Amino acid sequence: RGRALAADGARSTAVLADRQTRGRGRLDRGWASPTGGVWLSMVLDPPLDPDETPLVTLAAAAALAAVVEETTPVDPGIKWPNDLLAADGVRPTTAADAPIDPDRSKIAGILTERTRHRVVVGVGVNLCVDPAAIPPGSAAATDGSVDRVGFVARYLAAVDALLDAGGPSVLLDAWRARADTLGRRVRVTTPGGTVRGTAVDVESPGTLVVETDDGPVRIAAGDCDHLRPEG
Repeated sequence: RGRALAADGARSTAVLADRQTRGRGRLDRGWASPTGGVWLSMVLDPPLDPDETPLVTLAAAAALAAVVEETTPVDPGIKWPNDLLAADGVRPTTAADAPIDPDRSKIAGILTERTRHRVVVGVGVNLCVDPAAIPPGSAAATDGSVDRVGFVARYLAAVDALLDAGGPSVLLDAWRARADTLGRRVRVTTPGGTVRGTAVDVESPGTLVVETDDGPVRIAAGDCDHLRPEG
């Protein structure tokens, strides 16, 4: 729906769904979107050049982490570039639904796409969902009740404030402050191969810097996995 609105010329528009039957994440992966979550599309016209669009993803993730922390019991961190993880979310309880990462589970994700004139940001948050309705490796942010409309209003204001606060350096600093990836051993799968090492920084417009045995490698896009510490 967000892409259709953008094609029609919409700007500064948000669409909130109660649930989705064909939720979509990065790399066209399916995204379970049951009742109780926040399934949001935003049509934005950020003050950034087209080649800086990845910064919108970082800003959206940093703002989301802040609002989740303010409104739920969890303390989320960002996995590069666009996932929110938490160690204290409400996970599925059966062995078959055990999380893939025993330390952190995914509670939210963001997908950013640029149309001809706008940026469409899709946001999915497992806010108050039934843990049994989401896949392994995921968790709900809370087993209590959160006003979804109030949550979204707060989030939209946070995104606008961050995008209006300044240029790339401000957005990068906001992301770094919430990053769970930096300082961790990672494996990043890219079209050119797999990179292993320690994530040490993120550079404009969202490039991950990984320190490897052969020196630093800069990754513009890829699928990032956190690895257990060595030793």
